[in-house]
Amino acid sequence: MTASPQPFQLPGYAVLAEQELRFGAEDPRAVEAHPLEGLLRFGPYSRDKLAAIADPIRVAIIAPAGQVERVNGLLRELQQSHQPRERRPYLRGFPGFSKVFHVNMGPAGPQANVELPGDLTEQIKRAEKPHLKLAEALQHALRTLRHQRDAFDVVYILLDKAWEVGFFGGETDDFNLHDYVKAIAAFEGIPTQFLNEDRSLAYHCRASVMWRLGIALYTKAGGVPWVLANIDPGTAYIGIDYALRPNTDADSRFAICCSQVFDAEGSGLEFVAYEASGVRMFGKNPFLHRDQMMKVMSRSLAVYQRKHAGAVPSRIVVHKNTEFKPYEIDGVFDAFPNTENIELVHVQQNSGWKGVYIIKPQQPNGYPCLRGSTFQIGQHTSLLWTQGDLPVVSNNGKSYFKEGKGTPEPLILNRHAGRGSMDDLCKETLALTKMDWNNDGPYDRMPVTLNFAGTLASVVKQMPKLEPRSYPVRLFM
Repeated sequence: MTASPQPFQLPGYAVLAEQELRFGAEDPRAVEAHPLEGLLRFGPYSRDKLAAIADPIRVAIIAPAGQVERVNGLLRELQQSHQPRERRPYLRGFPGFSKVFHVNMGPAGPQANVELPGDLTEQIKRAEKPHLKLAEALQHALRTLRHQRDAFDVVYILLDKAWEVGFFGGETDDFNLHDYVKAIAAFEGIPTQFLNEDRSLAYHCRASVMWRLGIALYTKAGGVPWVLANIDPGTAYIGIDYALRPNTDADSRFAICCSQVFDAEGSGLEFVAYEASGVRMFGKNPFLHRDQMMKVMSRSLAVYQRKHAGAVPSRIVVHKNTEFKPYEIDGVFDAFPNTENIELVHVQQNSGWKGVYIIKPQQPNGYPCLRGSTFQIGQHTSLLWTQGDLPVVSNNGKSYFKEGKGTPEPLILNRHAGRGSMDDLCKETLALTKMDWNNDGPYDRMPVTLNFAGTLASVVKQMPKLEPRSYPVRLFM
């Protein structure tokens, strides 16, 4: 007699609570899951920190000929109140920069304004390689401002729509104007903010523009808008990504970038870049040799120790968007001989899984599954939905789905080393999706460790040379 087949049983799932963020007041109750609500109620995290940020924040300007006043007008807008015209269930009214961040801001003055040549548009149109002509003009402007470095804190760069032909290189040029200028400015220690006519000057929802520009300006000037609350101390988070250097031969050189959240709160972001030759290739993915991985991790540890009076973290969590090869694992452990627990996590974006929230049999909900849904599919493997319905940040407490449409796909967390609960690992990863200070949304899909590592890799490969030093992440935002 043949036994009848048994139905496949999926493991039970859990929904993780939304991570709260800590803001400016000393009161331990100054926490909030909604980033914008937290800023409005308590002010930024570094509000009461001694000499945390300049007051006022002074903005230098690089603009097309005759358009400096347009940027000054935008700075005046930042001090005004604006009501949302989009994402109303989530977006809050913007009451003005000083009321949100408790510091003043404004133009640095005529000595820190640089107007680009009046015939630059024609030069770009005539140039054989328009992107190089535009890049040269912006690089010259930054060199001019370098001599006024004590007069400003952040540089606003206004790009003319007519220059779009120079924003990217040709088919054979691995060039991105944004990344190139960021690389040049970072090398000089100058934080920059690009202004695009469509997204900055003419976008219909001024509240959204002001929140984005306001948070970015405060952060780039050295402030910390928020940090994670209720995370165990003694843990350091590191993210690794790779970028191929442009114009290299078969023995390609890679800029290996580590973006790091140095402490359990998620503050103190900084990164190191390591350039290596002869990395192993599997398909299009590079993997480090044991000694290369040890060098990258050792530099990361040194930066952490400088921030923590020589202390070694009791736990290290390393995120990578490719698997950890055995020799890479050995290199990480070589670098952290005194760390009690090392967790190496492959965060995989393309999972092939989907999740649908069913109200009752054969009837799906109008919104996707809840953000924070997770279930374990192996001893060291879990699915984690970092996108999805998030009622806790909605103005009316009802459903809110940031993406607006589609069926979210979960991340797959594959742990290659470490111990402890996979749910705890998922909880931390979910929390780190709220630490990108370069937008006004409630979360990102990827944790900040990998979000920033990818951004840094793209920028660093444009740098003329790498120096063995750490860089503040704010220079690359």
